[in-house]
Amino acid sequence: MQRSLLFKIVIVGLLGILLYVPLGMIKVTILERMHYRDEAVRSITADSVSEQVVVGPVLVVPYTETWEEESFDASLNKTVRRQLSANKKHYIYPNEMQIMGNIDTDQRYRGIHKVLVYTGHHKITGDFMLPELSNMVQKDKPKAVISLAETPYISMGLSDTRGLQNFPKLKWDEQTIEFKQGSKLSSFQRGIHAGLNDVNLASARQVKFKIDLDLDGIEKLSFAPIAKNNQVTLSSNWPHVQYGGRFLPSPKGRVNTDQSVSANWNISSLSSNAQQQMTRLENAGNAANVAHGASPAEDGSPISSASPIDIFSVSYIEPVNIYSQADRAVKYGLMFVALTFAAFFLFEVLKQLPIHPVQYTLVGLALVIFFLLLISLSEKISFVLAYLIASTACILLIGIYLANVLRDWKRGVGFGFALTVLYGILFGLLNSENNAMMMGSLLLFAVLSGIMLATRKVDWYKLGKPATDSAYDHA
Repeated sequence: MQRSLLFKIVIVGLLGILLYVPLGMIKVTILERMHYRDEAVRSITADSVSEQVVVGPVLVVPYTETWEEESFDASLNKTVRRQLSANKKHYIYPNEMQIMGNIDTDQRYRGIHKVLVYTGHHKITGDFMLPELSNMVQKDKPKAVISLAETPYISMGLSDTRGLQNFPKLKWDEQTIEFKQGSKLSSFQRGIHAGLNDVNLASARQVKFKIDLDLDGIEKLSFAPIAKNNQVTLSSNWPHVQYGGRFLPSPKGRVNTDQSVSANWNISSLSSNAQQQMTRLENAGNAANVAHGASPAEDGSPISSASPIDIFSVSYIEPVNIYSQADRAVKYGLMFVALTFAAFFLFEVLKQLPIHPVQYTLVGLALVIFFLLLISLSEKISFVLAYLIASTACILLIGIYLANVLRDWKRGVGFGFALTVLYGILFGLLNSENNAMMMGSLLLFAVLSGIMLATRKVDWYKLGKPATDSAYDHA
């Protein structure tokens, strides 16, 4: 192979590698824009409301346990009997709980960044199985006496009470009771509670309850399945959702249309550890409060989606995340440059048409600018339209330029058509995340096959030799 040809291959390869630098700078720009979008979410959260996590309702029975113990008193040299007592809390979880939620979404802006907010209208119904107070005696103190230490109450933990849009009321049996601020829980202190002044624990019985809860939030809503049987149905006017947490909705309970979505969860305490986790957290929190002589603060220990209790969640998302799409597109940028440079090189080989390294560089930069145009336009208009405008502009620019570089307008049109196919394939890759690897590998195989077929008759050893060489050989 001619030294000049080998030198040209090295130069073209180095140019392709150098163009990775502006591609990397564009990738950094995309990451910065992602960070600005996250800042917009945090700004709206600070000004209004955050993601919501709902834990409860839980019936809390504060009681005093009194018992006698015998111990040897060395100073009196005899066994004495002392009366001891301890304040404790008994946690009762719903037997059956149904949540019917209707979610209305809206959009808020911070600059150019759009954030989804929602208002959830929830009807929470179910029943509690009240125990007999005397049966709450622990096995290690069979002769202990149990008495109420204070009024029992219903507690609900909420991650952000700023989202409350009504004054929630509890319908308890035949009573209607207003909720008050603070959950009075040790582990989930933000929330609301309602005192049950007339609760009767003389004998075990079933009591039904109902709660109407209007709750605002941002992007994500989560629930803890703390009942024995949990039936939750959430409907929304925003069709683009993502489910998460420990439990996914029932496949048969999902209904998706272009304008709305509905999902249903059926979760039993056999599949969830929420009750045990919450009881353990509450007991640990109560023990810590007793040790430090403190009581739970109403504004501490917020609940989050990373809370150490089983939850399930639904997130309301944008159908196309322009930043993640653009970031994925940039990952194919080097392949774009490599394929275009390979096509140029084939022209030099097959048509004996010299192309200067500066011309390689200008076309490569035009390909790189496409990705910057894509991210800047998609912040103002839809991603599809931004992609169409950016790709059309680059294809026209490169096609017109190459019509002169390659000394034939047909060649420029041919390159423009090839780029159109390439941009179309990239758009398919971006919208088929699950099939991206297969489509990418098929594309590379097709390109390699085309190169091999186009150059199958090329004698690389004779390539680039002057035509007069053969005359000298016969002289």
